Amino acid sequence: MPANGGGASPAAANPSEGEKKSINPELWQACAGPLVNLPPAGTHVVYFPQGHSEQVAASMKKDVDAQIPNYPNLPSKLLCVLHNVTLHADTETDEVYAQMTLQPVPSFDKDALLRSDLSMKANKPQTEFFCKTLTASDTSTHGGLHYATTCSRACSQGST
Repeated sequence: MPANGGGASPAAANPSEGEKKSINPELWQACAGPLVNLPPAGTHVVYFPQGHSEQVAASMKKDVDAQIPNYPNLPSKLLCVLHNVTLHADTETDEVYAQMTLQPVPSFDKDALLRSDLSMKANKPQTEFFCKTLTASDTSTHGGLHYATTCSRACSQGST
């Protein structure tokens, strides 16, 4: 899901080699959109290895004839515990993505799994944001930024 106008690049710029810098969660959510929800750490999730493999192959787009790897002994789905979620943005495309650390669970208690699913249904405060294509007249020589009063009111109502 691409970010608009390069808003995510400065936050993720200049990570040291081999290290990816996490970005502000509210900025990440604004770029990802309101329909994207990520489970919190400690939640039980289901991982679909074949679907993941297909997504990686599709995103690579390097060789149209490339075969998607097939692992016949790998289960179609794996129950896992989500240990960590790190939010990132691609510095070249501004596309936002989440990196998740999963640990397979060999056996599970059905009641514990249902309780963990309830955490996804909990209401969280909605982040207010707006999108605007900036023009030269939106900025001032003193470093200020001009935007509509209605946008300011909409974004500040939740914090008062």
